[in-house]
Amino acid sequence: MLEIDIILISIFLSFIMNYTFLRYNFFLDKKYFPHKSLVSEKSVPVSGGFIFLLITAFFFQFESSFNYLILLIFFVGALSDLNYLKSPLKRFILQISIIFVLILLSKNYITSIRIPFFDSLLTFSFFKYFFVTFCLLVLINGSNFIDGVNTLLIGYFLSVTYIILLLISKYDLNIDIQNFYVLFTVLLTLLIINFFEKFFCGDGGSYIISLLIGFYLIQISKLDPIISPYFIACLLWYPAYECLFSMVRKKIQKSEVSGPDQKHFHQLLFIFFSKHMKFKRWIISSLTGLSINLYNLLIFFIAYLNVSQTKILISLIFFNLVLYTLTYISLRKIKI
Repeated sequence: MLEIDIILISIFLSFIMNYTFLRYNFFLDKKYFPHKSLVSEKSVPVSGGFIFLLITAFFFQFESSFNYLILLIFFVGALSDLNYLKSPLKRFILQISIIFVLILLSKNYITSIRIPFFDSLLTFSFFKYFFVTFCLLVLINGSNFIDGVNTLLIGYFLSVTYIILLLISKYDLNIDIQNFYVLFTVLLTLLIINFFEKFFCGDGGSYIISLLIGFYLIQISKLDPIISPYFIACLLWYPAYECLFSMVRKKIQKSEVSGPDQKHFHQLLFIFFSKHMKFKRWIISSLTGLSINLYNLLIFFIAYLNVSQTKILISLIFFNLVLYTLTYISLRKIKI
């Protein structure tokens, strides 16, 4: 019954918000995100984050302090979406501050990555808070980068949530599974709506979805010693590497590291598909996101089957990084 409520409310909120944003020319991708014109032929409301925020506020069960911090990270993203928070430095400072306070209050930090020297560093309070803040900072910004084609961001974290549900059921982990059913239901509903290019998530949506799931994954990694920390890394490798790879790429190209561009992996793949498919842009955009997510779902399932096998998981991560890099280079050459 709860799942039906979430589906109906999500659809209702999507209809109301999209109508309002289009009617008043507010929170539209072409107005605030000109770099997304590559994949979108029309103005699309940036309403996905609002819908996700409202659903989690109604149906999630967590402490009020966590509630406020999640709202704050969304607010930072919304200000960025509206171009009120143009300074990357100010944005990063706010992101770091919110994430640091979240970790400080919850004491939800990474305790081991199974490297003795690094684990000894994690015994120091400052370092362990710094490390988890850095990891979540990379995650939320990488997730924002991949919100460039339909279904990619939402489908990615839907896949992660599905694997988490399998893991909780298999190992009977001591965590509130109801929250993950809520996550799965709202993300599945939003995925279907997003497939038809009815909204983007924007910075606010990217931040809140990735931070929420990243936070819970850190908790899950400590619930059972059988869960390798590299299993968690496997689930989050794509947005994390997208962020780090993009920063290095822009630095080499001497372009603004924090500025938007049309050279991300999913955008190059979209261009490649566009040259070989005679469909409308929004269909190609959705197929681009789905193709990347199908690959990642396969990787996630392999990781799930080897949840305790650190060597296999590290090899899987390394394979992903090499394949991503080589495919990216090939796509750049094809584009040129």
